[in-house]
Amino acid sequence: MRILAFGLAALVTAALGAEPAAAADPVRKLPYYASISAGRARLRTGPARAYPASWLYQRADLPVRVIAIHKEWRKIADPDGTEGWMQANLMSSTRTAIVRGTTPIAILDRPSESGRLQWRAAPGVVGRLSQCGNGWCKMDIKGQAGFVRVDALWGIDADEALP
Repeated sequence: MRILAFGLAALVTAALGAEPAAAADPVRKLPYYASISAGRARLRTGPARAYPASWLYQRADLPVRVIAIHKEWRKIADPDGTEGWMQANLMSSTRTAIVRGTTPIAILDRPSESGRLQWRAAPGVVGRLSQCGNGWCKMDIKGQAGFVRVDALWGIDADEALP
């Protein structure tokens, strides 16, 4: 009887065109980095709309660290260490980072200390990441890209590699 019920459930799922929950949201190893995709996103004190909002983010692409998952909610930590819950549909897997520190950082033409200076990015600047490895990332800031040392960024771990 159990096999029949499983088979029937699979047929109903296939007929409706729905994916099983496990396939739709694969389990990711926590913690991981993501970014806020919405221009306005509320951080809540708990994993439901019934919980009060504790913060309103108005900066798309801001990197966040996902530290827990509850259904369609993600508990996140932002670059300042603020924690709370955000709906997953307000977030993206696009990898971004924010320049940390108190002084501008060098953006170079290649991933090497001997690279030529392209320009400098001020603390708080957010950009999209790619080609990360060996302590360097290519960072795209509004269409201008260059290489920056990973230790100057929040949004990627020092030993992490990205394509």
